[in-house]
Amino acid sequence: MGIKSFQGARAKEVSKKEYNAPILVEDYMTKKLVTFSPEQSILEVMELFAKHNISGGPVLDDNGFLVGIISEADCMKQISESRYFNLPILDKSVERFMTKNVETIPHGISIFDAAGIFHKNNRRRLPVMKDGILVGQISRKDIVVASLKLSGRNWK
Repeated sequence: MGIKSFQGARAKEVSKKEYNAPILVEDYMTKKLVTFSPEQSILEVMELFAKHNISGGPVLDDNGFLVGIISEADCMKQISESRYFNLPILDKSVERFMTKNVETIPHGISIFDAAGIFHKNNRRRLPVMKDGILVGQISRKDIVVASLKLSGRNWK
């Protein structure tokens, strides 16, 4: 007597062409950014951080090109100096404290590649560029949220 299979009907495998879940950085990045200028005072930046509940943002020149990034950690330099010299937080410019050599990522890479970049360089946020123009910013939290959205799908 032969052995019968009692598995029942199997679901059809989804071909790669049918799988179209958004997995690119541009699908999850923040597009409406709070930006700063090199001439702004560090005090004003700290006030904007508190107002918008953010911890950093890109610094753009008058032509809209990315020239740096400013973060809470950069503001800590100013706060520390103020205490050391027993001075109030002065209207020193962002340019003095911002990070000038900013690592950026292209808009078209996958969130998995972006996760690798975050893991490698220990940054909290990365400006997203398209043809040399700032188009958004992605954070580690954005990558985590994206992975949660994809967790119900097949990553193979």
